[in-house]
Amino acid sequence: MSRPPEDQGAPITDKAQLIEWFSSAVKPRDRWRIGTEHEKFAFRLSDLKRLPYEGSDGIGAILDALTRFGWEPIKEGDNTIALTHGGCAITLEPGGQFELSGAPLDNLHQTCSEVHTHLAQVREVCGELGTGMLGLGFDPKWTREDIGWMPKGRYGIMKRYMPTKGNLGIDMMKRTCTVQVNLDFESEADMVEKYRISLALQPLATALFANSPFYEGKPSGFLSFRSHVWTDTDPDRCGMLPFVFEDGFGFERYVDYLLDVPMYFIYRDDSYIDVAGKSFRDFMAGTLPEAAGHTAFMGDWSDHTTTVFQEVRLKKYMEMRGADGGPWNRLCALPALWVGLLYDKGVQDQAWQLCRDWTVEEHQMLRDAVPRDGLKVEFRGRSLADWSKDVLALAREGLRRRRRLDSSGNDETGFLSVLDTIAASGRTPAEELLEAYESRWGRSVDPAFEELRY
Repeated sequence: MSRPPEDQGAPITDKAQLIEWFSSAVKPRDRWRIGTEHEKFAFRLSDLKRLPYEGSDGIGAILDALTRFGWEPIKEGDNTIALTHGGCAITLEPGGQFELSGAPLDNLHQTCSEVHTHLAQVREVCGELGTGMLGLGFDPKWTREDIGWMPKGRYGIMKRYMPTKGNLGIDMMKRTCTVQVNLDFESEADMVEKYRISLALQPLATALFANSPFYEGKPSGFLSFRSHVWTDTDPDRCGMLPFVFEDGFGFERYVDYLLDVPMYFIYRDDSYIDVAGKSFRDFMAGTLPEAAGHTAFMGDWSDHTTTVFQEVRLKKYMEMRGADGGPWNRLCALPALWVGLLYDKGVQDQAWQLCRDWTVEEHQMLRDAVPRDGLKVEFRGRSLADWSKDVLALAREGLRRRRRLDSSGNDETGFLSVLDTIAASGRTPAEELLEAYESRWGRSVDPAFEELRY
């Protein structure tokens, strides 16, 4: 989740400013960067319980201890709710999920070094406090009631509003973890093609990274319960966005969509004002009673763009959001997949040819089927495992063409190896966990906290 805006920016006077906000993000290829984010569950080693914010071994104590590595605290009231350092940020999800938002980097070698450094720092601090961090897409053991709320004002508004729109919104807030990558685009047309490719192929990524088969200590019936959660969170701000595939899609059409998504809040004077369910159009026009006396600023628009939760989200970059959290090598593999597909023009064109004739109904079928069946989903006479082999071959070629080498002369293709293994087996990581649950774990999820700890 985003932290409070540092600058409200200019007042909003017309829709053209909102379109320009997106179009100003266009960058030439030599300035394209890779930003990787990942979340993890913080828990106490002695009893496996999720950590509260408070206490000598709580989330707040972990944040404070991490300042020894040069992280600077960001406060909300008296509480440290985020850290920043060298272009990176550590932020908190509502249930205390610990998120690293990485710096914009040139290559995947740097990305994995960044992740490695962060996890080493977290392990050092957690080792001192008797805590750990878990890499899964959905909390395998604890109920909503077992998990506390982080002291961030926006979460109070969201937890009141979420249950009015879907049954699983609170689960999304408290019990899910993901890994995502943020990528650039060189023009509006390039953004459109990237959006269409990544939205079409997102179910394939969900299947390859499916890593959340448990619900309150037992198999849930899903391979990615995290992905299933989003289907019953809030129909106003989730889903596959069929209009992305329609003629005329671009920055303006996306702005129109966002203007129709109900708001959550506005941030003023170090606090959040509840405007949940209200119209941003009315806010811009100055006719929103709950925001009387407050002008709409571009900082409000930036905040509003973070409150939609599609599988692919557009901000001043594109976010690929379909993958479960998992171990270190898959945190590196997720950006490798999408950089390989979308950062070489020739490969991007081939990826578009692969999926350009898929129908809206087929997109939705894949989205609905993958959380339960993963790579075994049949699509156009082939399993998704077989489709994934084709997509991984394209991604490998895209990374090979980039020729970003480490100090030993290795390119970035090695980061895809873990996905090649998954695709070749036809078995998602979740199926491996279910096998462990039925055999060596003795039908208990508790061993996951040790085996999957960072």
